[in-house]
Amino acid sequence: MNFYYLTLLQAQGVAAQGGGSGLTMILMLALIFVVMWLFMIRPQQKRQKELNAFRDSLKKGDKVVTVGGIYGTVQEVNDNKVMLEIDKDVRIKVDKASLVKDFSDAQQA
Repeated sequence: MNFYYLTLLQAQGVAAQGGGSGLTMILMLALIFVVMWLFMIRPQQKRQKELNAFRDSLKKGDKVVTVGGIYGTVQEVNDNKVMLEIDKDVRIKVDKASLVKDFSDAQQA
């Protein structure tokens, strides 16, 4: 009988403490969201703004690389398309969204 009495008291104690666990769970979820925002969402938004600024500031003569790894020099810039010269007298038209890096200031070996 003593064992039954102890388990009954423990069950009542857990039930009494359960009221505060809802607030604790909400605080933990909020903390997880804040941490995810600080370490994942915010840096991604910053990178996307920088990439959009880079694409908007393209001009003739910029040396760039595409997502596919094609290096070229910008010859012409339109609204959504860019004409790249990838070799002497070899030009391709690519989507502006496919340009990811600027190598205009980088020194070539």
